Parts: sequence; C-alpha cells; structure tokens
Amino acid sequence: MRGYVLYPRFLHSQQGGALAIANVTHPLNEDIREPQIRLIGGDGEQLGIMSSAEALQIAQEQELDLVMISPQAKPPVCKIMDYGKYRFEQSKREKEAKKNQRVIEVKEIRMSPSIGENDFLVKLRNGQKFLAEGNRLKVTVRFRGREMAHTDLGKQLLERFAAECAEIAKVDKGAKLEGRLMTEFLSPKAQTPQKKQPKQEKAKETN
Repeated sequence: MRGYVLYPRFLHSQQGGALAIANVTHPLNEDIREPQIRLIGGDGEQLGIMSSAEALQIAQEQELDLVMISPQAKPPVCKIMDYGKYRFEQSKREKEAKKNQRVIEVKEIRMSPSIGENDFLVKLRNGQKFLAEGNRLKVTVRFRGREMAHTDLGKQLLERFAAECAEIAKVDKGAKLEGRLMTEFLSPKAQTPQKKQPKQEKAKETN
C-alpha cells in the first residue's frame, strides 16, 4: 500500500536543480483549504459539494490525491486521482508532441539592386535549398545612396526571384519597401507524394 503522499514544497529535476512547486499548475492535497469544493471521484462520478477536509479524507482512504482542477468555479472543482501518474503521463504526451513538432525557421537572402547574374543565381540556389528544407524565406534588397531612385529594379528582382521559386514556394507577402529595404516572404508549398508508376511486365520471349 502506497499510503498518503504529501508533496514537498520543492521537486528536484534529474539534474539536481530545484523546481518550485509554483510550476505545478494544480493545487493538491493539504494545499487545498477552501471551505467548500465540488468533488469528482476517480471514475468521473459526481460526489457532491463538501468541505475540502472531507474530500481529502476520502482521497486518503482511496490512497489517492485530491487535486483542484477548476479553481475559478464556484465552488472550486476537485478530483480524486493518482497525481504522480497524471504528471508522468502528461510529461510523456508533451515530449511526444515536441518530438513530432517541426520548427520552421525564417531564412534570409540579401541582395543589392545591381547584383550580377552569377551572384543572383547563387543566391537563388541557396534560397531554393532553404525552401526545399521546409523553411520560410525572407528575400531582401537593400538600396544604397542613389539606388533609392530606382526601387523599381529591386521590385523586378524580387518578382523574378519569386517566379524562379514558383514550383516549390508561394508568395506570403509581396515586395514591400520600408526605408532602404524592400522585402518579400516566400513559404514552401506542401509536398504531394509522387505516385508510383506501375512496373511494366517484360514481354515474354518467344522461340
């Protein structure tokens, strides 16, 4: 029998660092001191309104914890559960969600309106590589000095860049001038799986 577990004021991580109990979002056990609470049993049954002391006694008799799950309700709602198991399962779900989550980065390509053709192609290949990896792309043209009189060249440059990436990317935000910078944003298109071509049977040789 595991008996009643009184949770300490501080929990310790595997690395030895202290984690304040404030990080735990649910008040539990003897930390619950409301005069009246609405109690839900471990199987989800409604056990009615009672004092927190009565509810804690019921939880102790079942060798489980009293956990406040809805502090804003009137009266607050508490549930009987194995809180250690609940936290363990919640942690597993969070880790699994992070494992399956892909972080999308915003990469940036910078150019000048007078960029040469070879340099443009190098920038283009880099941008296409970033997009193919699933990243969002910010393409920037910076104007210096008298180049501000020819912002149309920068716009043409960004439109060409977007057109060259049209097969793998879509334009999120078109060319926009802010100060001496003109930018556009591209994001990768959803990849559609290619259908497998049926294998052609080899013709049988006849003698």
